[in-house]
Amino acid sequence: MPGVENPERVKALVGETSRLELMKIVSPPNPSPVTKYPTREAALQTIGGKDTDTRRVLPYSERDDPTKTGATPPDKKPQEFVVVESPAVVDGSELRDAAAVQGRGGGSDYQISFSFKPAGAQKFGEWTGKNIGNYMAVVLNDEVKSAAFIKSQIFDSGEISGSFSKQTADDLALTLKSGALPAAIEYQEERTVGPSLGADSIKAGVSASIGGLILVVLFMLAYYRGSGVNAVVALILNMLLTMAALIMFGSTLTLPGIAGLILGIGMAVDSNVLIFERIREELRLGIDVPKSIALGFDRAFVTIIDTHVTTIISSLILYITGSGPIKGFAVTLILGLLINLFTAVFVSRTIFKWELSLRPNLQKLSI
Repeated sequence: MPGVENPERVKALVGETSRLELMKIVSPPNPSPVTKYPTREAALQTIGGKDTDTRRVLPYSERDDPTKTGATPPDKKPQEFVVVESPAVVDGSELRDAAAVQGRGGGSDYQISFSFKPAGAQKFGEWTGKNIGNYMAVVLNDEVKSAAFIKSQIFDSGEISGSFSKQTADDLALTLKSGALPAAIEYQEERTVGPSLGADSIKAGVSASIGGLILVVLFMLAYYRGSGVNAVVALILNMLLTMAALIMFGSTLTLPGIAGLILGIGMAVDSNVLIFERIREELRLGIDVPKSIALGFDRAFVTIIDTHVTTIISSLILYITGSGPIKGFAVTLILGLLINLFTAVFVSRTIFKWELSLRPNLQKLSI
């Protein structure tokens, strides 16, 4: 639930099985105030001393919002009672959605917008058309959460207006939606993701990157011997340039970004493997070292371009269609691949040329 700073408040609202009903309040129509009674007994006296099939007495806690009084609501709100007609006009199973929206006048006044499914909309439209000016109760678990009068006929959607603060409007909207789901909620896991957890994840990702880099370096040195040093230099330069590019673009290194960086390391090693294996093939054919190096780079270049271009195209599609974390992965991978075309081809070839310039009569290459 992104943006929820107090999960306990949400759990208190939706944690139990909820039954939502919209019912008519037995009271003179607006502009007269809602008829309320100080005790349940007083309310029952008006309907014969007990609840009946057509009349019920329900508790109603009067809202005391800061928007109405300019003060903080008291810890315990006064509870009164109202008489409602039974059965309900519609129940929560016929509600489609509810949300808190800012009032037309702006400022700190909020109201609740709600909508019904087709069957509920038809019933509610017929009832509101006959009860304009009368009061309606929003009842959750046999308790009146709000009382509003009908201003006009309402079919598929309507509004509950009043002096709601943002929090009370959000609470009532959440109450309405929780009543539309009459099922118990069992908490199997509760997890909070914050900056500290994110930092731990980044630290773990960096450790994985360094560990992977060390293993790759050891493999290249063991398998390709002297030429492995060439690959290691190109690989480290690739990582440094990729990090520099991320800093230059002001990118934040996220966990998916680190995954893209690790994948880039793998692609960089693949490029060196392709080149070195081509060089080995030429040397096995008896071609001298300088020409074997030149042929190895030339014949591996097309394959390297193909693999990099296809991966870059896939990454671009991820960047265009993906969300934040996916974009971070795509950006890091694209930068790593573009830089690898420089380090694996140009830098590695330059290192070989430098080695040949120092040893022009080189007869055997350590590869």
